[in-house]
Amino acid sequence: MAPHIGLIGLGQMGLGMATTLAAKGFAVTGHDVAAARRALAEQQGIATAEPDAILRHADMLVLSLPLGRDVASVLTGGAGLAARQGRRLVVIDTSTTDPATSRDLHRILAAGGHGHLDAPVSGGPTGAAAGTLTMMIGGDDADVAAARPVIDALASTAIHVGPSGAGNVAKLVNNMLVAAHMLTTGEALRLSEAAGVPADAVLAVINAATGRSALSENHFPKRILSGRFDSGFSAGLMRKDVGLAADLARAAGLDLPLSQKVAALWLEDRSRVGDAEDFTRMAGYAPRAGATKDQTA
Repeated sequence: MAPHIGLIGLGQMGLGMATTLAAKGFAVTGHDVAAARRALAEQQGIATAEPDAILRHADMLVLSLPLGRDVASVLTGGAGLAARQGRRLVVIDTSTTDPATSRDLHRILAAGGHGHLDAPVSGGPTGAAAGTLTMMIGGDDADVAAARPVIDALASTAIHVGPSGAGNVAKLVNNMLVAAHMLTTGEALRLSEAAGVPADAVLAVINAATGRSALSENHFPKRILSGRFDSGFSAGLMRKDVGLAADLARAAGLDLPLSQKVAALWLEDRSRVGDAEDFTRMAGYAPRAGATKDQTA
């Protein structure tokens, strides 16, 4: 029989992962604090239950939660996994949290006989729904091996970066670069238009030359120049990740002036782009007059 997977956090990413696992033959039971997300999951064929019931019956647990404190509450709260005895369970935590929290949870769960992987992902809701995420993993070799069927179902690329916490270090470094690329590419396109050359023409050059990035190749043509702004990743979540990366640099005693400036630009002003808005709006680039959503899709 296929393992029974509990999935806690049925947001944009979590629900996509739940439906992917179900489509690949896993028995999946999910939970979300929002009744509307639970109802949406059930409409898509995903059974739901309370977390304590999920922890009693699941063979493996996938988490997709906004904050480290949410993860800790699920795993170490009154009826959390840390209190569960008997059958061993491996947690695949796809949330992006600070590495120290991941290491603490790894230690606590190991003391209770359970495994914990910090396994944040990249690829957005589309990748979650298609099973084509990139997963960066911190944790023990044996737990990665035990979780491999679920990892392979969710991710087309999975990199075991190192011991506990390493997955989240890699994710925060990656997202600091993403945050920087969003600002620098937006400025570059504004400069090209101010100099009389249309942004889409210069973007074609950037993507054929050495200035390209995943953002210039994907987000800018599909979601920004088109005016869609629909990546499914909020500015608030990117601000959280940028803040965690800045904290990581301070804890390491590093002076990273460019990263500090990027963090300041993301964190200091919410008046232009609110936390609930799509993070692509931080590019600061307004689509040209007359553009349609189909022109650059």
